[in-house]
Amino acid sequence: MHADDQVGEGVPAELGVFLREAVDGRPVKIAPSVCEGCGGRVFFVLVNASGAERECSGCDSRAFIADSEEYWNEESWEDDEPGAAGCPCGSEEFEAAVAFSLGADGSVRWVTVGLRCIKDGFCGVYADWKIDYGPTDHLLTMV
Repeated sequence: MHADDQVGEGVPAELGVFLREAVDGRPVKIAPSVCEGCGGRVFFVLVNASGAERECSGCDSRAFIADSEEYWNEESWEDDEPGAAGCPCGSEEFEAAVAFSLGADGSVRWVTVGLRCIKDGFCGVYADWKIDYGPTDHLLTMV
């Protein structure tokens, strides 16, 4: 872990460690995905290289992760249409967390979406993308 890392309450331990190892060494804020509708923490997730959308397995509520909604259209997809995230075991239900890599000024520079399979515990990075604009504080609450 980096001395300036911040891991939010509710991030599954294995997923937090996995995300820390997957980022580029900069300080990160890691936050869990929690459904605003029901408080659920298990999701079906659609991903592509520049975004992710999650659907709560408890109440079917949908939400975009970080700034994904801005790029969630056919013009942006080109040859990268979103698809369902899947675990090698065949399951499509995950706990999710997001690692926000921070620049020297504290702004978000990279978004990394990590998923942990609820069936077998497999962890993986399913999407990550660069943030090249500011301000970025709003992204930290969009997990």
